[in-house]
Amino acid sequence: MARTGRVERATKETSVLVEVDLDGTGRVDVATGVGFFDHMLDQLGKHGLFDLTVKTDGDLHIDAHHTIEDTSLALGAAFRQALGDKAGIRRFANASVPLDEALAQVTVDLSGRPYLVHSEPDGMAPMIGPEYDTTLTRHIFESFVAQAHICLHVHVPYGRNAHHIVEAQFKALARALSDACALDPRRAGVIPSTKGAL
Repeated sequence: MARTGRVERATKETSVLVEVDLDGTGRVDVATGVGFFDHMLDQLGKHGLFDLTVKTDGDLHIDAHHTIEDTSLALGAAFRQALGDKAGIRRFANASVPLDEALAQVTVDLSGRPYLVHSEPDGMAPMIGPEYDTTLTRHIFESFVAQAHICLHVHVPYGRNAHHIVEAQFKALARALSDACALDPRRAGVIPSTKGAL
């Protein structure tokens, strides 16, 4: 069965379309109008081997907040849809990814319960490029987790360059998500929970 999700979300602030295939090859087609965010979503698709389409038209004349938030909510919902009942998945995974001086550590549990723990080095630059407020990184993960219904721990113990710190997080998330979503042949058709449901 295809493990795909498709979510459309429309409000007075944004119009979002997200499509994801968990068993893809890393084909990415992303356009949100926020260049650095597009770059991060590209990392998620490429390094997770997810086929990912994201098209967002948002109120960028105000700022990037609504565009990034609503896209992240739709992305989480699309992942939850693609996972279905989660039968046969590995469920838990972690990944550590360096990017020059920065290191990101991500652990994920596709638990059915939204929870986020997130930490970055103190004193990060407030902006990356003209549009990306670095405080939005945590909010991206909060929004994604809320709709994906997963438990996500993201920790960056050190790093200096804000671009590197954020990009390492998305690369590590991609690798951890890919591993957690992967099908385990020893669990074929079995939901990995003693409760029998996730």
